[in-house]
Amino acid sequence: MKNWYEKLFENYAHQYDKESFVNGTFGECDFIEDEIGFRKASKILDIACGTGRHSIELTKRGYRVTGVDLSESQLKRAKEKAQEQNLSIDFQKLDARNLPFSSEFNLAIMICEGAFPLMETDEMNFQILKSASNALKRNGKLIFTTLNGLFPLFHSVKDFLSSNSDKDIASYEYTSFDLMTFRYKNVTTFTDDSGKQFDLDCNERYYVPSEITWLLKSLDFTTIDIFGAKLGAFSRNDKLSTEDFEMLVIAQKS
Repeated sequence: MKNWYEKLFENYAHQYDKESFVNGTFGECDFIEDEIGFRKASKILDIACGTGRHSIELTKRGYRVTGVDLSESQLKRAKEKAQEQNLSIDFQKLDARNLPFSSEFNLAIMICEGAFPLMETDEMNFQILKSASNALKRNGKLIFTTLNGLFPLFHSVKDFLSSNSDKDIASYEYTSFDLMTFRYKNVTTFTDDSGKQFDLDCNERYYVPSEITWLLKSLDFTTIDIFGAKLGAFSRNDKLSTEDFEMLVIAQKS
């Protein structure tokens, strides 16, 4: 039986490219470039690359990028978009929990939650971070965004998603947040690329900064910085607060 995130992305590539968050691609790539010092020789791993928006933009800027995703539909669209722009990008169908790379990349990215933190268990989410760590060279850097566990302690996640529902394709109902597990459950209604409507029982894990720090330290990341994640405008000047729905994590290995 397929999990909710696998069902969602079975036939959702064109609809995905209409979501509001894809508008942040250029600004996010500006930040990524700055973080690696504009070194064009850098090899970049885009984990859960989706339809390839960051992979494509970074390739256009002169970087060598490998994009991986679990969804054949998303990867098919990514390859089509790259071909339309005459770009050669290595897109591979892989599970982020079990990547085959070892000390190959200068940078790994997981933007807009990517695969993390969508997994069914905390152990699976940790395995994604471990795979990303294994893929990095010495002094390699990991940049990713994830759900901010401080947000639902002060705000209604349901109200936040409802206030943004007019900008996105999906809608959300029957929501609940478990304070013991920091897991948010909801029924997401979406329409796929064929026009068929589905209801999915979704389950996502929110993390507090101290958890992220501990997880990354256990994987030999020595420098870990966490900020608020602003769509298309990532910045080290944005101190994380309870108002941030997502956090931006930047971690570097020794």
